[in-house]
Amino acid sequence: MHLAIRGVSKTYTNGVRALRSVSLDIPRGMYGLLGPNGAGKSTLMRTIATLQEPDLGSITLGDPTSQPGQAIDVIREKDRVRRTLGYLPQEFGVYPSVSAERLLDHFAVLEGFVDRGERRRVVEALLRQTNLWDVRRERLGGYSGGMRQRFGIAVALLGGPSLIIVDEPTAGLDPAERVRFLNLLSEIGEQAVVILSTHIVDDVAELCSRMAIIDKGEILLEAEPLAAVVALRGRVWRRVVAKAELPDVERRHRVICTKLQAGRTLVHVYAESSPGPEFDQTEPDLEDVYFSVMAGHQGARAEAAAIGAAS
Repeated sequence: MHLAIRGVSKTYTNGVRALRSVSLDIPRGMYGLLGPNGAGKSTLMRTIATLQEPDLGSITLGDPTSQPGQAIDVIREKDRVRRTLGYLPQEFGVYPSVSAERLLDHFAVLEGFVDRGERRRVVEALLRQTNLWDVRRERLGGYSGGMRQRFGIAVALLGGPSLIIVDEPTAGLDPAERVRFLNLLSEIGEQAVVILSTHIVDDVAELCSRMAIIDKGEILLEAEPLAAVVALRGRVWRRVVAKAELPDVERRHRVICTKLQAGRTLVHVYAESSPGPEFDQTEPDLEDVYFSVMAGHQGARAEAAAIGAAS
């Protein structure tokens, strides 16, 4: 299965250009769409999920080796898409006084599982897969944030979708719940196209074999995360500075990011060679890639894009 996005643009009635000629090829597996709030991620996800239409462009879903006409036209064949789509939006409602088992059974009926025995088997399998079987009879209103997210995935998996979209799924989860949820997504990604839309760099680093960085509706970089990190190697330098020194460092160097460390400020800068004896070269990570691309360091972006295109 393969999702092909070509030249998709969207401008809202208030004049906001949410998407600007977005083109991506998304294969089976986990694919990360990384960007800050307001970057256009949710607009693209809603468009793929058939909840809104683009102004321009095309989106097709199908086997990359299939004959012309066999792939699903996502924009024009919404019913076909919905039959093979699982969607977990950033926010979704549940009936707090209903148990997970009962509500999932209800959604299974809506999905077309009319035979009671088959429906019971499907509901049990999904509750076990999402590690909710032992709490299946508890009210959803008493679920933690992570448990509720896993219930959302159980609903999204009804019908065995080949395209799954999850929008900011780990925002607000505690570390233990986040790990459980990411492990679940990783298992799902072995069988389907899974698009993970997030602003959390670590989620993409831990899960995704390919990714795109988006900001202000434009794709800034599309690559394999590891290849993008390799492309930045030898160009990231670090230094711990006092807070009062930071403005001067920002004036003199191309700062990627700053972090507080034991009450002092750790600065990462982008430079082709040593920016000074007070700086130490450091091994880059995906967060450095993200911030260097967002800061517009064209050398890092171009080289990583070249590696991504070749991979």
